[in-house]
Amino acid sequence: MAPRLRRIAPVVVPALLAIADAVLVNGLGMVLELAVSVVAAAALLVRRRWPLLVFLVTLPGLYIGYIWFAPMIALYTLAALRPGRVRLGVCALLLITAHFLPYPISDFEPTAYRENTLVLIDACVTSAAPIALGLLVRTRRELASRVDDLTLSLRREDRLLAERVKATERARLAREMHDVVAHQVSLISLQAGALQISTADEAARDGARTIRELSVRTLEELRHMVGVLRAAGGDAREAGEPAPQPGLDELPRLIELSALDVTYEGPAAPGTGDGGAAAATGPARGTRTVERAAYRTVQEALTNVRKHAPGARVRVRVDAVQLAAPDGAEAAGRAREGLRVEVRNGPPDAAAPVPALPGGGHGLVGLRERAQSLGGTLEARPTAEGGFVVRAEFPYGAG
Repeated sequence: MAPRLRRIAPVVVPALLAIADAVLVNGLGMVLELAVSVVAAAALLVRRRWPLLVFLVTLPGLYIGYIWFAPMIALYTLAALRPGRVRLGVCALLLITAHFLPYPISDFEPTAYRENTLVLIDACVTSAAPIALGLLVRTRRELASRVDDLTLSLRREDRLLAERVKATERARLAREMHDVVAHQVSLISLQAGALQISTADEAARDGARTIRELSVRTLEELRHMVGVLRAAGGDAREAGEPAPQPGLDELPRLIELSALDVTYEGPAAPGTGDGGAAAATGPARGTRTVERAAYRTVQEALTNVRKHAPGARVRVRVDAVQLAAPDGAEAAGRAREGLRVEVRNGPPDAAAPVPALPGGGHGLVGLRERAQSLGGTLEARPTAEGGFVVRAEFPYGAG
């Protein structure tokens, strides 16, 4: 109710004041003067839509009915909304004339110099005051609008400056990643290659080959990430060609290199022949973004198993499912096709050595953020058997 009253009051109150002015000046006995004055006062209701026309309608009320509020309010509105110099000058002259000349015109006394001079001064002040006030209000509004624009511009500049600082920091991080990580991984790859050539032990040779393959793959992904960081820093030349992103077809190789006891159920599962073909075609194949998210989920879950549950048996399952529709009236009752990834491990083997692998505690947080950004969900919790389960669902079309 209050907001509606605030919208109506500026329109109705001036009209009511003008009607009160007409009644007080003319009384109820002067029919013509009162009628003209009331019409002038009622015209104020539409003064914002047609300010010039309303002002012209109020002039007879000033000339015949001797009212002041209606023409002054109309002239103020005209100055605030349509501030043309010629228009305001002509309207001011019309108001001065209607105020200066008496009704009827036969009552005009040209020889009453003192009285005519006072009336003319009064008429000039009556016309100048609403014009000055209207222009002042319009100028204030324009200044407020310019201040708002300036504030938005400063905020935009601050945001651009912050983004530039972030871009510079990304470039610096990219250089440090390349200088430190790439150097260390290259040494690992070289040492693994030397061991693969020099050793006569077949098991050691296979292990060295695996280490070398993982090192090369790590360098490729590192190169891609460094390129992305430097491109975000403003140097698009550093991005180069985008590195191929892993998908569902690379999950078997990831599991093979994990050195864990893993049972895989999903597309192109090892030893299944064409059994996973149905899950790898059509919508179940999904977008590359969803596949990459599924790959990273399995990768992080297997890493956590190596850290926290050495020797545990692991089951990885990837399949196409019908996901529940998101909240909303339009989607009610409609399911979405998506991909479900589940990595479940049992309790750790007490006899297995615990590897001293560093961990920052951000892996599952990053997986959950990735799932949410794709419109999916991620659940990570311990099981009743003493193991752990990571389950993620990704709807197709989100990427």
